[in-house]
Amino acid sequence: MSYFSLTPRVFIGKNAINEAMPSIEQLGTHAMIVTGPHVGKSPMVKNLCELLNASRIPHVVFDEITGEPTTDMIEKGAGIYRNNGCDFLIGIGGGSPLDSAKLIAIAAEGDRDFVSLQGKNIEGDIPPVAAIPTTAGTGSETTKFAVITDPDKNLKMLLRSEKIVPQIAVLDESDTQDMPKSVTASTGLDALTHAVEAYTSKKCYKPVDSIAVTATKRILKYLPKAYHDGYDTEARRQMMLAAFEAGICINNSSVTIVHGMSRPIGALFHVPHGLGNAMLITEALGFVADSAYSRFASLARETGTATEEMTDKEAAASLISAIDDMVRICKVPTLREYGIGEQEFMQAVPKMAADAIASGSPANSMREVSAEDCEKIYKSVYLESGADKTISCTA
Repeated sequence: MSYFSLTPRVFIGKNAINEAMPSIEQLGTHAMIVTGPHVGKSPMVKNLCELLNASRIPHVVFDEITGEPTTDMIEKGAGIYRNNGCDFLIGIGGGSPLDSAKLIAIAAEGDRDFVSLQGKNIEGDIPPVAAIPTTAGTGSETTKFAVITDPDKNLKMLLRSEKIVPQIAVLDESDTQDMPKSVTASTGLDALTHAVEAYTSKKCYKPVDSIAVTATKRILKYLPKAYHDGYDTEARRQMMLAAFEAGICINNSSVTIVHGMSRPIGALFHVPHGLGNAMLITEALGFVADSAYSRFASLARETGTATEEMTDKEAAASLISAIDDMVRICKVPTLREYGIGEQEFMQAVPKMAADAIASGSPANSMREVSAEDCEKIYKSVYLESGADKTISCTA
């Protein structure tokens, strides 16, 4: 690989939005702010609107992103965007509002058939986006990806375009301090998944490897602290940096089996993206590590979860074990605890496995993954829910 993709302008630190405004002013003349109903009523959005007013930039607030973006939400947002004569977008909130800003940008020039765009590099006129994350996990503020669900087809799709990489990212850890513990957990584990999958992907890329190591180290150290004390400023700052770094990682080295398998769970059972990753991560990464011990071992040694004396297999297992410890610390619910019935889940397994493979993400794993493998993993994750198990790296 010879191409490295990154958000052009990044502002980091307390009150970073003030420093970012001169750059935001250059994006266009009429803004659409995309967010959810909770953040839409927050001081953060009020402050953003005041800054836009001071810059004499007309704007409209679309605060109807309730949960992960669906085709209905995006089509409504795109209509409002066009009707108000907007020419750029500002996403503020968690990964869903940020992804929604990107998706509305894709749909801005007219209705899009999102299903037909899956797996393609989307071209055409796409307006610029600025991203202001209020969670630390998705990395959407620096990626060319956006996830959307078609509820009629029970299909969650990954769309990509270099043109939706945000032109500006504003990272202020104080925006994340009010995150509930459950959101801190799911978004933090999402970031951990990004870093580990990027490092162990077939598309792994040397300049990205060191970033993945740094992100993994930060998350293993600071996620428990942020989870237990949301007002630990240093932990919040480190997690926001880690999420951004992990976003850079997947933007350039992509994701693998965990993301491919979590999207169908989200589409069919409405499990939030980061939580779905967390439910699957130990089992799925343990499966693919079986044919990539050296790569998983390298990350384990680089991040201090394994010693030099360990064999590659032992080191790889120690990394999976450290990840599982994070899942337990963050009290991630099992599929059963989330309320998904066994019969309903098992009936959905063949479709989920087929959709996972069709997404292309499992194919980035260093171990070949079939639909049958995905079915076995889904069943194992469900049947072992809540059971103590030995962490291993075997099929």
